[in-house]
Amino acid sequence: MIYMFQILNGIGLGMLYFLLAAGLSIIFGLLQFVNFAHGAFYLLGAYLTYDLVERGVSFWIALPIATLIVALVAGAIEALLLHRIYKLPHTFHILVTVGIALVFQELAIIIWGPIGGSVPTPDGLNGVVMLGNFVYPQYRLFTIAVTAVLAGGLWWLLEGTRLGAIVRAGSESASNMALLGYNTMRINTAVFAFGAGLAGLAGALAAPIRGVDPFMGAEALSVAFVVVVIGGMGSYSGALVAGLLIGITQSLMSTIWPQGAQLFIYIAMAAVIAIRPRGLLGRI
Repeated sequence: MIYMFQILNGIGLGMLYFLLAAGLSIIFGLLQFVNFAHGAFYLLGAYLTYDLVERGVSFWIALPIATLIVALVAGAIEALLLHRIYKLPHTFHILVTVGIALVFQELAIIIWGPIGGSVPTPDGLNGVVMLGNFVYPQYRLFTIAVTAVLAGGLWWLLEGTRLGAIVRAGSESASNMALLGYNTMRINTAVFAFGAGLAGLAGALAAPIRGVDPFMGAEALSVAFVVVVIGGMGSYSGALVAGLLIGITQSLMSTIWPQGAQLFIYIAMAAVIAIRPRGLLGRI
C-alpha cells in the first residue's frame, strides 16, 4: 500500500515537473535560448501565492493572479533585456540568466526573509480520499487532475491550433517567419512569458505541498533540466514522459533508499544520455 501512495505522489510530482520542463522546452525550442532563470519564475509563482494567501486572499484567486504576474514580469524581462543577447554565444545566455536567478533569490530573502514559510491547503481540498484502506490527500489528487488537464490543453494548443503552428514553425526557422510578415519579436516575448508562466503556475501549485523557501528556484531548475535532457530538447511529449518517470522514480526511491533519491535522477539522466544522446523523444 505504501508503494501505491508513493506512485501517486510520484505522478503528482511528475506532472509539476512537466509544467516546469514544458515551459523550459518551449523557450529553448523557439528561441534556442538557454534560460537558467527558469527556476526563478517557479520561485516567484510560489512566493506570490504565499504572500497573497498571507494577506487573506483565497488560494483560488491567488493562483491565477500569481501565474499572470509571473508571465508579465517574464515578458518585461525578455522585452527589455534578454532579446538583446539572443544572437550572442550561449555563454552570455548562461551568465545573464544566472544573474537574474540570483537577483530573484536575494529579493525573496529581502522581502520575505531567509526562513521561508508554508501555504495552507486550500478550502475544499484539505481532506483525504479513502478507497478501502487507502487514504490520499485531496489536494494532491487535485494537482494530478489539474496538471493532466493542462498537459492536454498544452498539447492541443501547440499541435492543433494556428498559434501552435506559428510557434513550431518559428522553432524551425525564425527568419522564414519574419519573411512571411510575422513580428518575431512579439512572438518571442509572448512565448517566453508563456513558458515562464507555466513555471510560475507549477510553483503556485507546489506551494501548499512543499511550502516556500528562497532556494527552491535552484532546486526546480536542476530538476527541469534533467527532465528536458531525458525527454529530449524541444519535445513536449518527451517532457511529459520524462517528468512522470523522474517523479515516480524519485518518490519510490524516497521509500527504498531515501539518501539516494535525489542522486538517482541524475544517474538516470546519465544513463539516458549514454544510450540516447538526444533524449527519449528528442527532435533537436
